[in-house]
Amino acid sequence: MRRTVLDYLDNTASRLPDKVSFRDEKTALTFGQLASQARAAGSVLLNDGICREPVAVYMSKTPQQIAAFMAALEAGCFYVPIDDEMPQMRIRLIFENLKPRAVICDESTKENAEQLANGASIFVWNEIKDASEDAEKLSEVRASMIDTDPCYIMYTSGSTGIPKGVAVCHRSLIDYIESFCDVMKFDEETVFGSQTPFYFDASLKDIYPTIKLGCETVIVPHTLFMFPIKLVEFLNEYKINTLCWVVSALTMISAFGALDEVLPKYLKIVGFGGEVFPIKQYRKWKKALPDVRYINLYGPTETTGVSMYYEVDRDFEDDDVIPLGKAFENVDIFLLDENNKLADEGEICMRGTCVTLGYYQDPERTSQAFVQNPLNDRYPEIIYRTGDIARRNDRGELVFVSRKDFQIKHMGHRVELGEIEADVNSIKGVRNSCAVYLKKKDRIELYYEGRPEEKELLSYLKEKLPRYMVPTKVHKLDRLPLTPNGKTDRKGLTAMSEGK
Repeated sequence: MRRTVLDYLDNTASRLPDKVSFRDEKTALTFGQLASQARAAGSVLLNDGICREPVAVYMSKTPQQIAAFMAALEAGCFYVPIDDEMPQMRIRLIFENLKPRAVICDESTKENAEQLANGASIFVWNEIKDASEDAEKLSEVRASMIDTDPCYIMYTSGSTGIPKGVAVCHRSLIDYIESFCDVMKFDEETVFGSQTPFYFDASLKDIYPTIKLGCETVIVPHTLFMFPIKLVEFLNEYKINTLCWVVSALTMISAFGALDEVLPKYLKIVGFGGEVFPIKQYRKWKKALPDVRYINLYGPTETTGVSMYYEVDRDFEDDDVIPLGKAFENVDIFLLDENNKLADEGEICMRGTCVTLGYYQDPERTSQAFVQNPLNDRYPEIIYRTGDIARRNDRGELVFVSRKDFQIKHMGHRVELGEIEADVNSIKGVRNSCAVYLKKKDRIELYYEGRPEEKELLSYLKEKLPRYMVPTKVHKLDRLPLTPNGKTDRKGLTAMSEGK
């Protein structure tokens, strides 16, 4: 029985000490090096009195950052990923909420860490990774750890602009990774291409299967995501056969014709999530690589990551939406209407081990999202309300409709902005779109990228959509702006419209 994810590392490092675990263009760490550096740096933390508390890991995205995560765990602590490319204000807000006594940094982040960490002890990775291992202290701490201890805190965006730190315990993460590896059928030959920053939960899909199974993860340079053909060539150079990417990263390759020029010839599995995959873009992938397994992955940070999956097994019409599918083992998912009754369309709610510990030092927002199951008045049972609206299709599969906060009232009608986007994305020549609602002006505006001109697109939408769903204005962009984790920057587009 595994109590912590360190059991994964112990087993794999013992079995495959010389195999590469994580690499980028400059460095590579074997499993043996990963384990020994984690124990060495963990000993330094313990000898400095750091134990059972948050450790901020403020580094650039490298294999060494993974080792620093493991070092925090070896000290009985929980790690908090902070990236050197995060906006400074966001880092400052995280430090204010976290109040860490220890920060692990690298040479590129040391100066900033000293300015922002408010008196915390600063540990430079290269100065602690080869320290002497204190086996006795490490053993004492490991023996006292249990599976409900926090493993990490992942900060997500809050509607108020204040980041929310989602605290996740070892038990939830182990449950998730066991199911995820079974569903995806990963093995030792799996080579991941790591796309998202480590401060997003999507990175867990690469990190922990690698440590559990002895796979390999290659960190893809973020600059390549502006150059689709070079990106695919990189996948081939490192023989990457598995992608668990956000949809926008995949559509960037297909929408700009890269698959017509060069194919990722080693690819076997494509897991996608974060947003709805436009059917036209999915078809381009399927046509170019028909033997690849395509799997839709869904789940918020507050439920440890992926909670549902659907392996695409049939064709879809242009205006269809690929289903969310079914729940992972040991996860119960149900829809609640506005009256907290079970419904065929409603808010996605989840219960089970996947439900995390709540928001760090934020009881008010925790109590709003992590609530007593309204279907159970007999004993305490916390569920998570996702804020996502879904419905059941004719096959009984769950299908994403929209965010609850993207559900608006316009001209007396309830409107799902996601429905508008799905219709727009089905139009020939449109690559991607985003509908925004300007509450003060009570109007809908649409941003899109693709061939149709604005007047042409608006004329088509007037024929296709009910009057109350037709955008007041449409704006053609070369590319829709993205958030740091690769999702469409809806807030940025809304601000753009409000400023006009």
